[in-house]
Amino acid sequence: MMPHESVHTVQSYEQELEQLRSLVNKMGGLVERQVAQAITAVVEHDEDAALDAPEMDPQVDELERETEALVIRLLALRAPMAGDLREVVVALKISGDLERIGDCAASIARRAMRNELLSCPISLTGLHSMGRLVQENLRRTLDAMDQRDPELARIVWHSDTAVDELYVSLFRELVTYMMEDPRNIGPCAHLLFIAKNLERIGDHATNISERVYYAVTGNILPIIRPRGKTFD
Repeated sequence: MMPHESVHTVQSYEQELEQLRSLVNKMGGLVERQVAQAITAVVEHDEDAALDAPEMDPQVDELERETEALVIRLLALRAPMAGDLREVVVALKISGDLERIGDCAASIARRAMRNELLSCPISLTGLHSMGRLVQENLRRTLDAMDQRDPELARIVWHSDTAVDELYVSLFRELVTYMMEDPRNIGPCAHLLFIAKNLERIGDHATNISERVYYAVTGNILPIIRPRGKTFD
């Protein structure tokens, strides 16, 4: 290979890596907006937000497909090694987690405008607190991914404990409402599904933080994650 051809190949490879980072970051931005809109839809009974979150799903799905195609191309034609190989493989896994976060957000938004919730007499304070924490963890996860910051990724990994504890507390509260008055069963069932989807978003954010930590350091965080309160 001639020297100028070698330089061109390296430049092309770096451009493709940068394109991969751009795709994942763009996907992260869309998913973050989906989650924000879904929570707004529930807490503020915002119909526009409830419609907006699911409408972003096709864009997220398309970005995941583009990411997968580029990863396959890089693995097949560029044979990345060491840190680059970790980054490429992790990008594929992260895109899968982001797509699932988008699905959870869309599911939350679709439930937000159910008649049972619009006339719900139950306080949404606990759900709002859980939503804010999940949003904060997702934001920090995406920052860790963008900045390639393993310490920030570790912080998110530990923070999922608080999400678990809020979920358990909210679950018990809603079950109590259902036992006290059968008329609460309908709205509380929807709120339980919403809370579970928020908990899943938190889990996927934690997955991403683990993958970022591994991509940057080459080390794997402990298999057993920190856990909050669990059901007795």
